Amino acid sequence: MRVLIQRVTEASVSIGGIRYSEITHGLLVFLGIEETDNQEDIDYLCKKITQIRLFNDSQGVMNLSVQEVGGSLLVVSQFTLQASTKKGNRPSYIRAARAEIAIPLYEQFLVTLKEVAQREIATGVFGADMQVALCNDGPVTILIDSRMRDF
Repeated sequence: MRVLIQRVTEASVSIGGIRYSEITHGLLVFLGIEETDNQEDIDYLCKKITQIRLFNDSQGVMNLSVQEVGGSLLVVSQFTLQASTKKGNRPSYIRAARAEIAIPLYEQFLVTLKEVAQREIATGVFGADMQVALCNDGPVTILIDSRMRDF
């Protein structure tokens, strides 16, 4: 499971030209799910997302988490995070989970993140053609792969 986290001053998701969800000051989380992901990956990433220190303290140092600044969270499913670009110029998405596997994991990710963050989570719609607008603050963009963790 991979997440691409962006610190934003605002972000929104529109579907068919209609605004579906939006946040201010917080984190936009793009979520890529692969076939072998499980609850352990979800738990790791939800904890990391809520605790990673990406927001400035009073000295201007990134020393505060989204929890500590009362920031919002917006999660958007994005299978292209699982792209492999090793061969040729056309990305392969063979590692991306099929819908029958990915949808339950996506839904469980949202439930777990809500529990860990203790707040509502804004979302996109799994599998929809979404237009995501954001103002990246910093810019700050972090890629986290649950398979690359140290315990």
